[in-house]
Amino acid sequence: MAKILLVDDEDKFRSDLAERLNLRGLETIEAGDGEYAIKVARSDYDIDIILLDLKMPGLSGEQTLAEIKKYRPAVQIIMLTGHGSMASAMEIGRLEAYAYLEKPCEMDKLLETIEAAREDRPHVMARHEIPDVEKGSLKKWLIGSHNSRPGIVILGALIFAAMYFAPAPQRLIDILSAPKTGEITDINMGFSGYRQMSENETVADYYSYKNKMYNTERDADGKVVKVHQTPEDVSKKARIMLATLIVAALFWASGAVPVGITALLVGVLMYFTGVLRPDDIAKAYAKDAVIFIFGVLALAVAIAKTGLDRRIGLLLLGSAKTLPRLLFIFLPLLAMACSLVSEHALVAFIMPLFMMVYITSIRAAGIKKDRALAVMFALTLCYTANSGGPGSPAAGGRNAIMMGILQDYNVAPSFGEWMTYGMPFVPVMALVIAAYFYFRFRSKLKVKSLNVSAIVHKASDQIGPMNKNEYITAAVLVGVIALWIGASDKFGMGGPIILGLVALNIMRVLKWRDITTIHWEVIALYASASALGKGLAETGGALFLADGFLSILPEFMSDGSGLAVAASLFTGITTNFMSDGATVSAIGPITVPMATISGTHPWMIGFATAFASSFAHMLIIGTPSNAIAYAMAKDPITGEQLVTLAIFSLLSRSASNFFSIRT
Repeated sequence: MAKILLVDDEDKFRSDLAERLNLRGLETIEAGDGEYAIKVARSDYDIDIILLDLKMPGLSGEQTLAEIKKYRPAVQIIMLTGHGSMASAMEIGRLEAYAYLEKPCEMDKLLETIEAAREDRPHVMARHEIPDVEKGSLKKWLIGSHNSRPGIVILGALIFAAMYFAPAPQRLIDILSAPKTGEITDINMGFSGYRQMSENETVADYYSYKNKMYNTERDADGKVVKVHQTPEDVSKKARIMLATLIVAALFWASGAVPVGITALLVGVLMYFTGVLRPDDIAKAYAKDAVIFIFGVLALAVAIAKTGLDRRIGLLLLGSAKTLPRLLFIFLPLLAMACSLVSEHALVAFIMPLFMMVYITSIRAAGIKKDRALAVMFALTLCYTANSGGPGSPAAGGRNAIMMGILQDYNVAPSFGEWMTYGMPFVPVMALVIAAYFYFRFRSKLKVKSLNVSAIVHKASDQIGPMNKNEYITAAVLVGVIALWIGASDKFGMGGPIILGLVALNIMRVLKWRDITTIHWEVIALYASASALGKGLAETGGALFLADGFLSILPEFMSDGSGLAVAASLFTGITTNFMSDGATVSAIGPITVPMATISGTHPWMIGFATAFASSFAHMLIIGTPSNAIAYAMAKDPITGEQLVTLAIFSLLSRSASNFFSIRT
């Protein structure tokens, strides 16, 4: 039953209306002035809708509306007055009133508006990140709703406490205390800092020295001296990072708390448990990849603002006249492009086009929402862009890391040799992705006729020929891409994009206000994923994970194609929780020596590991492409998140394993 607050200074009108609403099954509360209405609205969170008079003594309707919205932004307010004017209607609209009705209003019209306001309330709550928790029992409270799941939060706290206080596994102690000998049999060879370690130095000693974390004790003379942390000390830091990884993944997958809050929680746990020094944690959050995501999202705003996205759409999607053409022609071409050009940037440019096609298609079909279509757009784009990674050594840092590992054994392929093996894989994988989504989604789509090409053509025709701002934006975009291709080793991926944003602002194309509209929670999300990877790598937690997986392999997976499958499967899973580069850094130094010892060609295992690091499909933290697509997969009208974290994880998990095994 809806609970309605009636606010009107006319006692008879208010009581008569309350009686009529009560007869129709609606619960009402009455307030004769704005001051009392504010007090009631603040204290009674069961109130769904407020009927508010415009002209009242004391606080006016506009003032009351503004005050209530400060404390209850999601409550639906319907203005009901006999003193209407265009100016007041505009002001009320600015303050987010749901509707504006004049007295006297027919009861049927009022009831219809109340029901519509109730139906719209979940969307308003979602826009303001307010959980819609169903009341009534402890079970319902524990389950909660999106962004507020107390049961999951309690479970996460218990998992963290259990891992924090549990004794360290002996294998972890062995990894942290083993000295470096330089032999391929070293159990710590997969440690991220192995190459920088001195002869006979342990992982625990290196961690303590590099991060300037020491214990203090008194020497024989009674002086306080600093000594390296023990393997037991460092093992606790590794367990903290493993626990943080599990808790963060649980929260992200279930939506237990808002995405950005989980991102901050990662840093909080690292700060207060002393995993890294504060400055190093801040650096981990502000990596070049994070700056790159920020820049790409901001540049995408400029591209959409000027209309250049529609021109890009004509170039890329001109042949996508049917669903099969979109999947089986466009996706392979996109995948091959992502082997040579930043896949993250291409996702940022194409995803807004897909959302434009989405909203145009559902309008043409006469429906309010087609979640399956939105999910298909977002996930096909992510999968395809990610799967372009194996195409060439230039496709990502993970490939460069693997090249370095193979160079250590004097068996590194040339650029052309890598492409000989990698590039044919890319369109084949794209066709597999196309088939997967075609057969999985074709019967679920509410939109039965999908002509992406026609929609993009029409959108481009509507805005006419290119103008000055489009030419400027296009020139800046070309310049940024040129710097990415030719100077990313010197300036990284973030430097060129920031330069592009500054140039667009100086030339008055992009305003700072435009930049503030980007999805900052996604930037925080990927920043925390970078910090997670850093903490796992530095403490030896990542190596412990890789070593543990390989130690449980059956004998037939210890060499040859079995080892390739095992390396691919584990890499494909792990890269969803760490950066792809960190994953290859942890797994490659273990699997490549295993290949050498067993007589398997190192390229087979090296390629399997590097290729599978592109399959970051399960969680949005796996790669910037996922984070960017997730940020943009919102209904342009209601603001509803069409691709949620849970949907992303559930639909992606089986596909990610499927693709990884087939490398």
